[in-house]
Amino acid sequence: MSSVLQTLADLVRINSINSSYEGGPGEKDCAAYVRRFFEQRGIEVWEQEVFPGRNNVIARVPGRDPARRMVFEAHMDTVSIKGMTIDPFDPVIRDGKLHGRGSVDDKAGLAAMMHAVADIHASGELPPCELWLAAVVDEEYSFRGVVKLCEGLDAVAAVVAEPTEFRCVIASKGVLRWRIRTKGKAAHSSKPHLGINAITAMARVVLAIQEDHERVQSAGHPLLGPATCNVGVIHGGVQVNFVPDEAVIEIDRRLLPGEEVEPVLAQYQVLLDDLMRRHPEVVAEMEKPMLQDWSFQTDENTPLVHLAREVLHGMSREDGVCGVPFGSDASKFSRLGIPTILFGPGSIDQAHAAVEFVECAEVEAALAFYTQIARRFI
Repeated sequence: MSSVLQTLADLVRINSINSSYEGGPGEKDCAAYVRRFFEQRGIEVWEQEVFPGRNNVIARVPGRDPARRMVFEAHMDTVSIKGMTIDPFDPVIRDGKLHGRGSVDDKAGLAAMMHAVADIHASGELPPCELWLAAVVDEEYSFRGVVKLCEGLDAVAAVVAEPTEFRCVIASKGVLRWRIRTKGKAAHSSKPHLGINAITAMARVVLAIQEDHERVQSAGHPLLGPATCNVGVIHGGVQVNFVPDEAVIEIDRRLLPGEEVEPVLAQYQVLLDDLMRRHPEVVAEMEKPMLQDWSFQTDENTPLVHLAREVLHGMSREDGVCGVPFGSDASKFSRLGIPTILFGPGSIDQAHAAVEFVECAEVEAALAFYTQIARRFI
């Protein structure tokens, strides 16, 4: 087993389920492993507290130009192991694939970046720019790790590890999640006319959102396609012989580059206001967002993107650019004006899956890609 695959196997053995999920211990043990990895190689490394006991780990290799910094970033946390049909923490290699929770999301990219930084340091040849490797917490829940990292951050480029099928990603959708609540009036189910059914009211809301979906999909993006809207959760009622006095839905809206949270929410408020005007029995209110994250887009003519495509071409790989629908830490760097790409081994289709895995050859190739990017970015 190669050294990068051994590191990946070590990382998979560590339970780093985000502590916001039931039973999750958080990233503490994973952070300790990453820190030891760099300390043992004589590489400068420190921690940055995000939450008590949950720290980002940052390693630094000096560059020939100390005024310019490139950031490699990957997250240490994983989602839960519910529904997995393999041992989540046993990194078995079978048919050229390494299995386990986090193997593709995001520990494959993390391991490859760690070894790229270590190899550059061991060579004794300074890269053109100062190089940081940031292993961050909380990507899988609320992005607080990268938000903390970006406080006061100055960088000329960022490469964020995510499973992109070895393609250079320069755009992704943002996400907005919030609740809508309908209010009714409780009554005995034998006399429903004495009450106001909040579930019936919510049914009108859901249908109105579905009808509005055509408007949402009318705006497309060349790399990302249309925006989307999904009602993913609904709750209502107490028991079957009550007229329900309350119902709640949770909505997931994916944002395109150029869409901002406040105008999007305002559009849905207009929809609700119109619905309540036409149906006075509907009393609905929108709650503050549970989660909001920006989209990101990097100009394909930036030096970072040009270099990534050159490296991929030299590796006889697909050297075009693409977009992805899922969110990541990349948007936070992009929001600061830092040219950013998403790149990593494996497919998002295996992330969070019952059988999560990553192709071993892709991990080793990603190590070569990250190393060349750091060595050649000027």
